[in-house]
Amino acid sequence: MRHARRAHQLAIPGHVVFVHGLFMTGSESLVLRRRLERQFGFRVHRFHYRTVPSTMAEVVQSLQRFVHELQVPRVHFVGHSLGGLVIYRFLERYPRQPVGRVVFLGTPCRPSLAALSINRNSRILAALMNYSAAQELVRARERRWTMKRDLGIIAGTQRVGVGQLVARFNEASDGTVAVSETQLPGATSHIVLPVSHLGMLMSARVASETGLFLREGHFSW
Repeated sequence: MRHARRAHQLAIPGHVVFVHGLFMTGSESLVLRRRLERQFGFRVHRFHYRTVPSTMAEVVQSLQRFVHELQVPRVHFVGHSLGGLVIYRFLERYPRQPVGRVVFLGTPCRPSLAALSINRNSRILAALMNYSAAQELVRARERRWTMKRDLGIIAGTQRVGVGQLVARFNEASDGTVAVSETQLPGATSHIVLPVSHLGMLMSARVASETGLFLREGHFSW
């Protein structure tokens, strides 16, 4: 009975918090956010944080305040790139949240080859990343999804992005993050689409798959 009630609650369009990636502001997600609102009836909120020099602890604390101030019974989360790791750490630190689901878009759940290359080749960026939330991209961690909410992951295979300039991928990637880097044990579903790292935010297919997963708990295939 409790499971059926929770499934019914999740089927009703609710609120979505979008969390952006490294060196972004969240404004780049406008097309995705509008599609989720118009096609699925969600109300999408853009959570902005300073990727540098804020630490991950500071960012997740700020996200906790942001979600608390919404005062709503259902909250879904969508994270692009580093934003997915912010959500991961947030739910790890503050697990008692309103019911909802999560979608990661091009999130490197394993150490990022592109970030590691930047970290090795630029002293300035290495110093900035060492004291910021971006450290999550280069530090080796054994991550596993154990949160009590469904997680869907979307990876891309269109090699367009700055990552191509600093990392030599020997596998499929979205130009910034390799497909294998997006895999996370314990995730509910993982799909791969022909989109680039930033292009996925403009993709109608990505918006459709994201909205479907948030509403139903699965992708279309």
